Amino acid sequence: MDSAANNSDKPLDDSEFLEMTQQDAAQAKILRQSLEHLASGLGGAALKEMAQEVLSGRMGLREAADVSAYAEEAVQQSAPLAEKWASMSDREREELAAEGEHRLEERRRQVEEERRAESENRSDTKSRHDGRGWSLY
Repeated sequence: MDSAANNSDKPLDDSEFLEMTQQDAAQAKILRQSLEHLASGLGGAALKEMAQEVLSGRMGLREAADVSAYAEEAVQQSAPLAEKWASMSDREREELAAEGEHRLEERRRQVEEERRAESENRSDTKSRHDGRGWSLY
């Protein structure tokens, strides 16, 4: 990023999140929500700052991952989760993974419903130049 982009708050779209999730809109939304949780202070001061930088558009997520203070905090905050995962049985891991897949599929359905509703709203809005209701006579 150039320094001008780093110093200004630009509207953040989900293009970077979509790229990181291989164009999966549901996973991109989950990623954004995770950053919003971190921006509220959920993961400590360093991750709060990182999330705020990313959500404001001042820094890309990949760029933020390269900042050692942010990376170290992320590793430290995730250590208890890694320990819990290691202590789980294979069955518990499979159940947790299935629950995650179920939640992801539910999110995908929500995203699809939102898209459908947006599309219907756009098609219901009559354009000034759509030609309907016009007649020579």
